[in-house]
Amino acid sequence: MWLLLALLSALFAALTSILAKIGIEGVNSSLATAVRTVVVVFLAWGMVFLTNSQGGIFQINTKSWIFLILSGLATGASWLCYYRALQLGEASKVVPVDKLSVVITLVLAALFLHEKITLKSAAGCVLIALGTILMVL
Repeated sequence: MWLLLALLSALFAALTSILAKIGIEGVNSSLATAVRTVVVVFLAWGMVFLTNSQGGIFQINTKSWIFLILSGLATGASWLCYYRALQLGEASKVVPVDKLSVVITLVLAALFLHEKITLKSAAGCVLIALGTILMVL
């Protein structure tokens, strides 16, 4: 099930890039990000209420609150940078650079989560990096 959801995530991320590139034409990128964020907020809270999981908010511990807030700040910074980059550059070049997050995530997961970097995952990261360079040059 995780693989199907991950593939759907990739599909929606691709649609996000194309729709955003069209939508930000003539719009301040920060304003466009704010509009997108409001839509995401309504969608996310809609799912919370649809699944009747709103009561779980009181079970979130302090550590989780801190890291969820930090994650939200990182997401916001990412979206602000991404929208501005999309506004200034070609989607076919901005998106591959953005996807270097895969490589960065692998390194950070090894450093902070003590996940193992296998030969296969390292090779994949090298290929992603090389592919990004080829697509951007």
